Amino acid sequence: MLNVLAALALAAVPQDAPTRPTASTQGSAAPKVDADGVRTYVTRGVRWLRESQHENGSWGSGAIDSVQFIGFSPETYYCFQVGANGLGLLALLSVERTAEVDAAAQKSFEWLSTTRVPKRGSDWDVDYAWAALYGFQAMFAAHNDERFDESQRARAKERGLEYFEILARIQEPKGGWGYYEGPVVSERPTWSTSFATANAVPALVAAARAGWPIDGEVVARAVKYVKQCRLPNGAYSYDLRPIPRIRGESIDNPKGSLGRIQVCNWALRRAGENTITDETIREGLEVFFDEHRFLDVARMRPVPHEAYYANAAYFYLFAHCYAAQVINELPEAERAGWHKRLRAHLAKVQWDDGSSIDFPNMSCMQVAGTAFSVLALQAGLPGSDVVL
Repeated sequence: MLNVLAALALAAVPQDAPTRPTASTQGSAAPKVDADGVRTYVTRGVRWLRESQHENGSWGSGAIDSVQFIGFSPETYYCFQVGANGLGLLALLSVERTAEVDAAAQKSFEWLSTTRVPKRGSDWDVDYAWAALYGFQAMFAAHNDERFDESQRARAKERGLEYFEILARIQEPKGGWGYYEGPVVSERPTWSTSFATANAVPALVAAARAGWPIDGEVVARAVKYVKQCRLPNGAYSYDLRPIPRIRGESIDNPKGSLGRIQVCNWALRRAGENTITDETIREGLEVFFDEHRFLDVARMRPVPHEAYYANAAYFYLFAHCYAAQVINELPEAERAGWHKRLRAHLAKVQWDDGSSIDFPNMSCMQVAGTAFSVLALQAGLPGSDVVL
């Protein structure tokens, strides 16, 4: 996730970048994790978030920390950091409250709500979309969380609306959100993706229903964009184009869409799209598990889209996070079985220190990956509140 173009080179690992633990729980076999055991993995992930949090409440680095990102605008690295920090706060707000978790959440909120709002990169780079997408979601969740006082919640709404203003300004004409510009550089971007658009739709819909001044046309265009990316083969196209890439080993084949099917079905379901039935969700999840090997083989590859069906490493944890959310749209009686299948694929990639990562050598990817994993695992616990 936090999708990037990369140089065809492995990165030198700087001080703040993720490193492999001496012993890792990674492996090709998915361990069986019951509903009680999953709490251990959640606790490990939350512990890593608490222990890796900087004194000022942030995570990661706002500067380049991988040679894979040479060529981006300097602002990009800060945009990635803000987006990852939004996910980190969402993860903390989703888990069982303790004094330690509350303290970490307070620190995270203070940094995220007071740090400067990112700006657009100077050329083709529109990566401040990630900061706005996840910053908005984090602020909306904080506004609804009782651990924050009235003044903090007011600040959350104010900052959340600043992020919405960015989203309204950079929504491309077809209705989606992207993170690169093309084929020409313009004030309003002209390219977007189904998954970047879909992940924000539920929070935008919920905020509008809660009385936030959200422009309904912005939300309607985003929902329409995701709907138009839906293909007859059950996949969602990577981006909206007149002729989808469906021939051969294409990214728009269901095997290349494993990381998009779940988030798009979830977004449309939350937006009230009645064609996303329970059976539609089940079919999407069956494809996800039946073809899961294509996510496995892509994970940790340093070159984006080099794996089969153009899967990229950073699809992995993003896909599992939103698979967990869409599972919770199904009847309660059948959720446990789906979550059991899902958590096994998260447990096998959690490192011994509690962190999770799918795209190597960038500090913000470790933060985002761990947050995605915690959100996915927590969503499968009985009585868990969904904050996304």
